[in-house]
Amino acid sequence: MQTPEVETDRKFVARGVAHVVIADVQNPLSVTFVLMPKFTLLAFTSAIEPLRVANQLAGKVLFEWSVLSADGGPVTSSCGLPVVPDGKLTGQLDCDYLLVCGGVEPEQGLWPALSGAVRNQWRRGRIVGGLCTGAYALARAGILQGRRFTLHWENILGFRENFPDLEPQRRVFCVDDRILSCAGGVAAADLMLRLIEEHYGPGLGQEVMRMCLMSRRRMGEEDQMASLAGRLGTRNERLLQAAAHMENHIEDDLDLEDCATQAGVTLRQLQRLFMSHLGVTPRQYLNDLRLEHGRALLAETNMTVLEVAIACGYLSSAQFAKSFRRKYGVTPRRFSHFGG
Repeated sequence: MQTPEVETDRKFVARGVAHVVIADVQNPLSVTFVLMPKFTLLAFTSAIEPLRVANQLAGKVLFEWSVLSADGGPVTSSCGLPVVPDGKLTGQLDCDYLLVCGGVEPEQGLWPALSGAVRNQWRRGRIVGGLCTGAYALARAGILQGRRFTLHWENILGFRENFPDLEPQRRVFCVDDRILSCAGGVAAADLMLRLIEEHYGPGLGQEVMRMCLMSRRRMGEEDQMASLAGRLGTRNERLLQAAAHMENHIEDDLDLEDCATQAGVTLRQLQRLFMSHLGVTPRQYLNDLRLEHGRALLAETNMTVLEVAIACGYLSSAQFAKSFRRKYGVTPRRFSHFGG
């Protein structure tokens, strides 16, 4: 019969060739992952694999982990693959780190016990966090006011509508007052590398990064997305100024003459810049921005089509619906009910 120590080693420590010497560990750090419905599988695996690799490199248990769900049953990820958890989230939870794994449709994936568990753990002096849209659970727990946090850039617009008093930052990850958050995807690995280095030193963190074939570890303050110049594929300063002005005034009744003035060109010159570099008119570019904004609000909030239309700078819901259907091939009303 195997001893509990041997069984634990077999569960958390895989065999490997590479090795890093780590001093004796008295108490391994315990990490609990809570899966929300339709969680992002990439964010979850990007968080848990660096912990496994750290154990493998050390040849001992540095981290222990468990996976929980609302009812203890399998949770289907956003890509359709189910994950079988270790058990059900209960009020008896006791761990060093509690990380909520979110994904698509985060508002619908919340349940009361989840925010309660997050709040209780944080009040007990433990560390809590949200991966991808796990920040929704942190917000419902009432612990984000006045603190730096983040979530995936695609969900920031909807989050702001749901929590107007909170302001997420578009960073790779944030750490503030025992609250961790990251943008999801591979950003979860960047966050876990920081955790590993903090507890066991940069040497182990560097080797974990090498084992995961990561060329570098991004710092938390880095932006989630490429710069506007990178996204548009141009460094034309006038064009970038105009595009940035449009992005910052999506909800306004934006006048293209004013936009041209902000960029230091005439309206005719602005038209030529957009056609030459992007192949669209300024009006088409602005309309696409507004439609993308509207699509995000329909997917992430309970706003009506009329409310979304107004928030995107349209004069009527009919005008918005016509443009939306032309671009996406579906009406705004039907798109907003896909998840149901």
